[in-house]
Amino acid sequence: MKIERLSQNKIKIFLTFDDLLERGIQKDDMWREIPKVHELFSEMMDQAYNELGFDASGPLAVEVFALPAQGMVVIVTRGKSESQQSADTEEDQDEDVYEMEVTLEHSDVIMYAFRDFEDVISVSHQLLQAKLTEDGRLYSYRGKWILTFDPVNSDQGRTAALIALLAEYGDATSLTTAVLEEYGKLIMASGAVAEICTHFQS
Repeated sequence: MKIERLSQNKIKIFLTFDDLLERGIQKDDMWREIPKVHELFSEMMDQAYNELGFDASGPLAVEVFALPAQGMVVIVTRGKSESQQSADTEEDQDEDVYEMEVTLEHSDVIMYAFRDFEDVISVSHQLLQAKLTEDGRLYSYRGKWILTFDPVNSDQGRTAALIALLAEYGDATSLTTAVLEEYGKLIMASGAVAEICTHFQS
């Protein structure tokens, strides 16, 4: 579990699938009202307080992004939204109960980060040789190269093979597409694998 402060009232938590499995939570459980998920959220908030001094008292807006190869990104924003203010009741709330407004988004985009461009070249040649894909987008972001791929037409076998190859050379990243598009630099908008193989030898 990695926690990062985005602003004074906003944090980002990255959960790997191992983090979820260790707690007996399936990916689909994240949008169910079950005790395990509440325990996980309490644990995340305790860690956020200990590491960053983030106080999670009061209403919280929680956004959960499911990423296919990487895990889950949870964005927690502290403060009242207008809908929460109008929905407030006079019931006494336990201090340990978090008022949460949860929104869930599922992203099927596969995203891997590479430290060296040589690794990007190597994995591109492997992907092309295995006839897995010649597509993909290439970004530069904070000194790393990021390759992103749209899902392979619900073909789970090919998707698993694609992820396995990418994982040999790079690291799964907790970035969301929105962050990458806003702060990253787009190098190749489409056909990145074919383009790289055309211009660079492995």
